[in-house]
Amino acid sequence: MLSLLLTCSLSAMALQDPGPPKGEAVRGITISTHGMGREWADPEVMQPTLKKILETGAEWIALHPYARIHEDGRVTWRRRKNGGTPSYWSKPIALAHKAGLKILIKPHIAYWGTRFAWRGEIAFKTEAEWERFFQGYRDWILALAEASRDADGFVVGTELDKTLGREKEWRALIAEVRKRTKAPLTYAANWTDYERVPFWDALDVVGIQAYFPLTEARRPDDRELDRAWEERMKKLRAFAKKTNRNIVFTEIGYNRSHKAAREPWTYRTDGADAKPLQRRCLGAALRAIEREPCVLGAFLWKWFPEPYPVGRNFQLATKEIRALIRKHWRPEERKKAKKQTSGR
Repeated sequence: MLSLLLTCSLSAMALQDPGPPKGEAVRGITISTHGMGREWADPEVMQPTLKKILETGAEWIALHPYARIHEDGRVTWRRRKNGGTPSYWSKPIALAHKAGLKILIKPHIAYWGTRFAWRGEIAFKTEAEWERFFQGYRDWILALAEASRDADGFVVGTELDKTLGREKEWRALIAEVRKRTKAPLTYAANWTDYERVPFWDALDVVGIQAYFPLTEARRPDDRELDRAWEERMKKLRAFAKKTNRNIVFTEIGYNRSHKAAREPWTYRTDGADAKPLQRRCLGAALRAIEREPCVLGAFLWKWFPEPYPVGRNFQLATKEIRALIRKHWRPEERKKAKKQTSGR
C-alpha cells in the first residue's frame, strides 16, 4: 500500500496515461528541534507533540537529522560511544507508528560557521575534496538509512544544488540506500533546481522544497494567490508527466512576514499585522495541492516539540494556523466550512 502511495507504475498502462497514476494524499508536518534532535527520542516530549499534530488531520510527520559539513569536504555527525547510532534516529519511528502516523526521514546538512551561506552552495574546488565529501556523506546516509529502515519514506539528500552534476555518485548512493531500507525514496530538490536533478528515474517520487515565489504584491488577495498557484501547478503537472513521477512537497511553509508571498523562504519575522498574509499564503498552497492530482501532498514547515511547539519563525503550531490546517485536512472541518460558505 505504501509503495503505491509514492511510486509511479512503469507498466504499459501507466505509460499510456497522460501522467503518473493518482496516489493517496500525503498530509505531513515537519517536527523540528530545539537542539540537535535529542528530544525526538523522548516519549514524554514526543507523545503529546504527536497527539496535537494528529488533531490537525496530519497523517505523516517528517524529521530532519543533522550532519555537519566542513570546508575541506568532511561530513561529521554525533555517534554513540559504543559506535552505535543515536537513539533519536530510530526511536521516533516507533513512537510515530504507535501514534498512528507515518514518518519521513529527511537528512539536513548543517553548514553554519562555514563559507557556505546555505546547503545550496556546498561545492568544492578539488577532486580530493569532492571524494572526501561523498565518502563522508555516503557513510552518514547509509548509517541513517540502516537505523531508520522501518520509516515510511526516506530522503537521500536535501537542497544540495551544486552537487547535482555528480550524477554517478548520486546513483551509486541511491542503489546502496535501497539495500538498507524498503521505504520509498526521494530527493528534496530546491524549488529553483528540481528540473536539473538527473536521477529522478532512480527514485520513487519527485521531492520539492516548494518555496515558490507567488507574487510581488505586498498585500495579495486570495484570488491572486490562487492564480499564481494555478500557473505553478501547470508547470509541475508537465514535469510529473515528463518524469512519470508524482510530486511531494518535501517542505513548504510561510513565515509571519510581509515578504511571505514574494520570498517564502525568508527567515525574517515581522509584526502581528503580517499574520493574515502568512495564513492566506498557506491556505492558497493547501487549496492548490487539493486540486492537483500529480502533487500528492506536502510536509509543512515547521512544528517544534512540546512544551514550546511554536518556535521563533515559520510558526506552524499557533492557534490560527492549526485551525487553518484542520479546515483542509480534517473531513469534518471541510464539510463545516463548505456549509458556512454556501450559507452566505
